[in-house]
Amino acid sequence: TREGGHVELRAAPENGHVRFEVRDSGEGIAHEHLDRLFERFYRVPGAPAGGAGLGLYIAKEIVDAHGGRIGVESDPGQGSVFWFTLPAAPQASS
Repeated sequence: TREGGHVELRAAPENGHVRFEVRDSGEGIAHEHLDRLFERFYRVPGAPAGGAGLGLYIAKEIVDAHGGRIGVESDPGQGSVFWFTLPAAPQASS
């Protein structure tokens, strides 16, 4: 997200899980790249230099290992929402 934009963090219960979101007002991601973002070494063509294309892959592996799910929603020019879910901790009995 460029200067003057915003990034918003959210967490909320969702069907026995907790859903975490990072929402931004950046440039967004073209639809043809969304299915590949979590692949090892994948980088969106034209993305700024730096990084090896491993960050989202590693995040997916960690979330999967804990019984959650991870995904992204994005439209060019509209920003992106990266999200993941993790199982909620059981309620302590009184």
